[in-house]
Amino acid sequence: MSFSRLMLAALLPLAGCTPAAAPSIPLFGAYFPAWLACAVAGILGAVILRVVFVQIGVDDVLPWRLLVYVCLALAIAFAFSRFVFGR
Repeated sequence: MSFSRLMLAALLPLAGCTPAAAPSIPLFGAYFPAWLACAVAGILGAVILRVVFVQIGVDDVLPWRLLVYVCLALAIAFAFSRFVFGR
């Protein structure tokens, strides 16, 4: 495969990264990607849920805690993306 075809294959997926396809948030004069805000919301939500689970005693009976909290963080991040950005 020639170098030009390799570069075309590598750069072709970037064609979808236009301002209409890649939502960004203006914050302090800079544009941050929306997925970063969703990731932060998901992590913070999972940490808050962990504190609640420890308080009510559910954390002790979870079989795979790491997997449960990662899935909770992903669910919160996806919900945040859906309801805040409509995507």
